[in-house]
Amino acid sequence: MACQSTNGKKSTVMPLLSAASQPPSTPENDSPLPNNTLLDFIQSVIVKKQENKEPFYVLDLGVVASLMNRWTRNLPNVRPFYAVKCNPDASLLSAMAVHGSNFDCASRAEIEAVLSENITDPDDGDASFPLGKKYGALAEEVEPLLRAAQAAQLPVVGVSFHIGSGARRADAYRTAIEAARKVFDTAARIGLPEMRLLNLGGGFTSGGQLFEAAAEKIKAAVTEYFGSEPGLTVMAEPGRFFAESVFTLATNIIGKRVRGEVREYWINDGIYGSMNFLLFEYVPLKPTPFACTSRLENLMCGGERTYTSTVFGPTCDASDVVFTDHQLPDLQLSDWLIFPNMGSYTRALASNFNGFNTGSSLTYLTHSNPT
Repeated sequence: MACQSTNGKKSTVMPLLSAASQPPSTPENDSPLPNNTLLDFIQSVIVKKQENKEPFYVLDLGVVASLMNRWTRNLPNVRPFYAVKCNPDASLLSAMAVHGSNFDCASRAEIEAVLSENITDPDDGDASFPLGKKYGALAEEVEPLLRAAQAAQLPVVGVSFHIGSGARRADAYRTAIEAARKVFDTAARIGLPEMRLLNLGGGFTSGGQLFEAAAEKIKAAVTEYFGSEPGLTVMAEPGRFFAESVFTLATNIIGKRVRGEVREYWINDGIYGSMNFLLFEYVPLKPTPFACTSRLENLMCGGERTYTSTVFGPTCDASDVVFTDHQLPDLQLSDWLIFPNMGSYTRALASNFNGFNTGSSLTYLTHSNPT
């Protein structure tokens, strides 16, 4: 189901705490770590709000706005329907609505989450997670499906495809758009009413220049294959693109073991919580050490010796390992590890396994001014 925002009827989300006007790092500017301004904000949250040292998120609404501007600049004729399943955080949904996004809902719970934000139902290539084995139709299945719909008098309004979540090959969009053109032609040949909708699905990522490369391929392919289609609506269902880089996760060190030159740490989040995605794909996590408990004079441990380190999640499962063989300074209990780019399929996949309910972690809002 697709829902669209009621522009002008939703008040702007305001930050709980203020931050200076420098943007946190995102994949857009190719820096893997939060900058000092965001860390200042996180420190203020730890001092003022986090006495129990539970993990928490920071959502930067300024980056949300920047990403929406980036989408509009590169794909002005493609209407974004944010994929709620990627991250249904209420503050993110509200911010997306404020900036004019529509919403792609795949369950009743997602519909209710969107409607609770006063958003109404409208009237009118190398993927990290390939979807083709479970969903979609093969080329030879298209005409029988269209004829079945025709016989049942079902209106077929268009074609939807999805190249897979986190796709890295821009050419995959061109191939899919060409295939969609053939479906349009088949529908016309068998006498179905003219189709008016092309849904590009998801798979968009905001890292580096991948999005810009994909946008160029999409615009060229739509012009080549659908340039003669007046009244065609082109939409997409981006999730990761908008959610990934706008969230930063702060985790607390709750255990430590030293074995020779190796340091082993336990944090209060892991693969049964925000890092469930590690079960499905390799992601080189690069946390920032934040020694706000053990040494205030050097919070980020700059210039200090590092040690080969392993970080475990909090559960009793031996496979709850966040990473191994990573270089970290010598940290202490109650210090923190800060993980950037933690908004895509993180908390949305969290469980309550072993009594750790990281899916209910608090989110604090800030608003930077990315250029």
